[in-house]
Amino acid sequence: MSPATPLERFINEDRSLACVHCGLCLGSCPTYLETGNENDSPRGRIYLMRAVQEGRLPLGDTAVRHIDLCLGCRACEAACPSGVQYGDLLEHTRDFIEKNHPRSLFQTFLRRFAIEQIFPFPRRMKLALLPALWVKKWGLQWLMPKFARDALSLIPSDASEVVLPEISRATGVKYGSVGFVSGCVMSVMFGKTNASSVELLNRAGYDVRTPPDQGCCGALYAHSGNLEQARACARHNIEVFEHKAGLDAIIINAAGCGSTLKEYGHLLHDDPAWAERGKKFSAKVKDLTEFLTEGISNLKFELSNSGDRVTYHDACHLAHPQHITKPPRILVQSVAGGHFTELPESDVCCGSAGSYNLTEPEMAERLQKRKVENILKTGARLVVTTNPGCMLQIRAGLQKAGAGHIHVMHIADYLAES
Repeated sequence: MSPATPLERFINEDRSLACVHCGLCLGSCPTYLETGNENDSPRGRIYLMRAVQEGRLPLGDTAVRHIDLCLGCRACEAACPSGVQYGDLLEHTRDFIEKNHPRSLFQTFLRRFAIEQIFPFPRRMKLALLPALWVKKWGLQWLMPKFARDALSLIPSDASEVVLPEISRATGVKYGSVGFVSGCVMSVMFGKTNASSVELLNRAGYDVRTPPDQGCCGALYAHSGNLEQARACARHNIEVFEHKAGLDAIIINAAGCGSTLKEYGHLLHDDPAWAERGKKFSAKVKDLTEFLTEGISNLKFELSNSGDRVTYHDACHLAHPQHITKPPRILVQSVAGGHFTELPESDVCCGSAGSYNLTEPEMAERLQKRKVENILKTGARLVVTTNPGCMLQIRAGLQKAGAGHIHVMHIADYLAES
């Protein structure tokens, strides 16, 4: 008998076999809501994974197509009464697929080069953005195919890079010291948001240390099926932040990154030299909104007098794997007051999902349209969220719908302006 593959070992663990196919996850799955296809539901995909592992179904285009169409939003985990760790199962399956299933030339280029060799590296991303920004500036989008135009629509014209100081001192009374993860997309496209985040932490009474040698959190690699590279990212960041002694917490302002950072212990659980270090690192990671609402009494916000209605979109990886939904609402309402209104289907994915809107543009556009329609129902003039991908996706969707007057802001910028 041949030795079990990593996928077989993972699927055969009891925690992964916990799915009893009850169907309670169906109503939370964005792709199932759109297609009504059981194969595009969490329990359907788990069935496909098991069928491939047991040899009942070949690892062909049909099985891979349904796995590819999964957003990885993990809304199903929040709905599952059996505690199925779907996110882990999906990442291990995708890792298996990338090692054993040939991709088309275009998909190989998109996944292995454009996404894995550019996005996680701020300097490369900055260089790659230059021609795109030039095309937008001169209105030459019409010369490009639809796929390229859609991708170009995601790039903000006001992309900003702000180099954060390695140490930023607390304002007034000092309560402690925190580390800050500046991120890849955040540092290049939303540098001002990073600056706002540091400002808020300083005003809350914390010195902020931003190591210049930190790297990608590994989320893009993990979600696209390259777990070994994700682990390499984890080891690097753990080592970098271990050298910063006395940190009360490690703060992240991007939901997708935060989810992966909090799971370093699990990502490295098979590595005896790093498993415990991963757990200690992850135990310190806090989302910005989570940290600002944990007993910090010296940070006050003024009610806005604009009169504009404000709504809040739940970033998937903040709401589902991190279970953080109340803190951002508390913060938004502290400024918006009675002008805050809930967004229908707030926790249904907007279609961004890391690099999903590039690899699966058709489904991403359907979910983008669904999200925009719900935003328009609220009558809000401002949408606040906590993840760069969500901001880019929703902004582009609003522009397509002729609703560019509705602004989309990161919660750090919204709070800092108050």
